[in-house]
Amino acid sequence: MSGAVPEDLLSVAEARALLPQARRIAVIGVSGAGKSTLSVEIARRHGLPHISHDRDIRWLPGWQMRDRREIRRMEEAFAAGESWIMDGTAVSTLAVQLDRADLCLWLRPPGWLALWQLAGRVRRYYGTVRPDMAEGCPEPIPDWAFLRYIWTYEARQSPRILALLNTHPRRVPTAVLSGRRDIRALLGRGRGRD
Repeated sequence: MSGAVPEDLLSVAEARALLPQARRIAVIGVSGAGKSTLSVEIARRHGLPHISHDRDIRWLPGWQMRDRREIRRMEEAFAAGESWIMDGTAVSTLAVQLDRADLCLWLRPPGWLALWQLAGRVRRYYGTVRPDMAEGCPEPIPDWAFLRYIWTYEARQSPRILALLNTHPRRVPTAVLSGRRDIRALLGRGRGRD
């Protein structure tokens, strides 16, 4: 991970200790970081409803994006719930999650790792609909624009996320997870950065 971090950053150990009490968890980060995989595991362990931004909010069959107003309305409706874990990073609606979240987990791996993990996802699901994607949206071969988006995410998107985390009226406890080691430590499977 490069760049700045949120002002009130939790260590991985602190996030692990907070996880059992958290009833609303935002899982954000670059495509290919493992947001959905982590969210499904936490949802299973802690009995939280899992909301996938890609599956439940953003996409319609045939890779048609919902209207932005409808996306915002749906995000607000899901966020109003008593408990949830929501994965996905639409910077335009992230504040909706932060308005209600007890914990934010920011998956922030280096670009090469996100691309490597994306390649594994494509190998596994190419031509089929993965579990965290909307029906009628089979996994494609990524185009150059999407690969460039992932590669430049840290430089282009992370500053916007950081600014939102640092200026949002609610100081949501946030942990940055920079790779698999941190994710394993969060889940109690090894040591991460403390």
